[in-house]
Amino acid sequence: MTSQTPPQSDLRPILAPPASPAGAPAGGPQSRPASGQSAEPPVLHVIFGLMLAILLGALEQSIVAVVLPEIALRLNGFEDMAWVVSAYLIASTVATPIYGKLSDVLGRRSVLSFSIVLFLLASIGCALAQTMPQLILARVLQGLGGGGLISVSQAAIADVVPLRERGRYQGYVSGVWAVASMAGPVIGGYLAHYLSWRWIFWINLPLALLALVAVRRALRHLPAGGRRQHRIDYGGALLFGGGLTGMLVFLTWLGQGRDVMRPEALGLLGAAVVALVLFVWQEKRASDPVIPLTMLRVPTVAICCAMLFLCFFQLIAMSVLLPLRFQVVGGAQADTAALRLVPLTLAIPFGAFISGRLMSHTGRYKPLQLTGSIVAPLAIAALAFVSPLAVWPSALVMIVLGVSIGLQLPSALVATQNSVPPAQVGVATALTAFARMLGGAVGVAVLTTVLIALLRMSGMAVDPLPGGEDVLMHMFREVLSLGDSAEAETVRRTAEGAFRSLFLGSAAVSLLSPFLAMRLREATLRGSKPATASGAE
Repeated sequence: MTSQTPPQSDLRPILAPPASPAGAPAGGPQSRPASGQSAEPPVLHVIFGLMLAILLGALEQSIVAVVLPEIALRLNGFEDMAWVVSAYLIASTVATPIYGKLSDVLGRRSVLSFSIVLFLLASIGCALAQTMPQLILARVLQGLGGGGLISVSQAAIADVVPLRERGRYQGYVSGVWAVASMAGPVIGGYLAHYLSWRWIFWINLPLALLALVAVRRALRHLPAGGRRQHRIDYGGALLFGGGLTGMLVFLTWLGQGRDVMRPEALGLLGAAVVALVLFVWQEKRASDPVIPLTMLRVPTVAICCAMLFLCFFQLIAMSVLLPLRFQVVGGAQADTAALRLVPLTLAIPFGAFISGRLMSHTGRYKPLQLTGSIVAPLAIAALAFVSPLAVWPSALVMIVLGVSIGLQLPSALVATQNSVPPAQVGVATALTAFARMLGGAVGVAVLTTVLIALLRMSGMAVDPLPGGEDVLMHMFREVLSLGDSAEAETVRRTAEGAFRSLFLGSAAVSLLSPFLAMRLREATLRGSKPATASGAE
């Protein structure tokens, strides 16, 4: 097999699929490039289809938040409003690593197709929901589908593009995320204003159908699955899903300011811990575990997952807390606060693009990880001292923060994929996606809880509210109701002191990343040099 690889190095992952290490049959679809056909169409078709799937998942994470008040008003469910977002986040986080394992076993095409179909059907359920519980249930199903859109798509990119070139394509993925982050709130706002909030879910139907057709056609070039028989670890999947769901629900309650010392909350936490302990025991004894814990013994995998966890611990929390700071302290309206977050949103794909290009040129990832991990905590600390009223200084610091995070994203993913055998690329890719999602969920919960505690210590009445209403949003509405009075100014100064302490503490947490990056061992990236990879252009 290896002797046939160099002449067609731009399609080497297709010719030697992850699930078929023993080799592919000579007459199969994998051998088509050797018959004189150009290798370019399969690669471009695959990338186009996968970008559509990624766009679908990324758009759903940004389009809903802006219309939450409208949804709560129409469905008379303000007390459950936060769960419209949390339900999707929890379900997708739980499903992501399971999709990675299934795609290694059953093939990317079938698993990604199932994910898109489930996402499509759940979107119809969301659009037809008549009550808030119905909508939340449909969002859970939508999250279960969405968990596979991004992780399996990135694993499929790994099947097609050599490691040396993969960072460049991850930069394109980050570009799709930027477009979705920018366009999602705008599209959601216009649809809700001129049509109905239900159209933010109906719009998924044409996109999902187009993505399904493109994926089904493009991924026929990849093998359907492994040659050897696999046994699905259903027990491990159930224990992992149940335990992590309980843990994330507890953290969500914590972040919303609810009383987590209630018996039901403590019981949920205890059950989640027991389920996760049993999951670890099950994975150690399973012949084919759903999440091979031995993979975390690979230093590069463990370090990169930890760094991605810390990246998204900061990023998602900042995406929530910075607009709140602009509104509460700076007096900005909701739309203005969202626009002021644009520099951070755009800087991340720019940093990822730079990272991908440098990896393709040098074949090295550790300098990018180290640079990004050193700059990020400095930028977060700078945010603590930049006034929210200073628009341009705030934008400059957010650009620096976004670029520093962007430098780490593709380099961490490529380093992880480079450190595992090809047959485990799907699981490894899903682990990185899981680390990102888990970091975001934990970051929002922990930092908002710390902010509430800081506000209480400063003397502000920030107590758990009946009905589970988010205490921070309650504080925001209270500040707006005070107008420009002296009392409002006192509240704003107190809130700014709490935000400043929070950002400094967040920067201190980020200082863990440079120490992790220094322990990262750099290995030569597998794959061709840029000059010989023209087929992937």
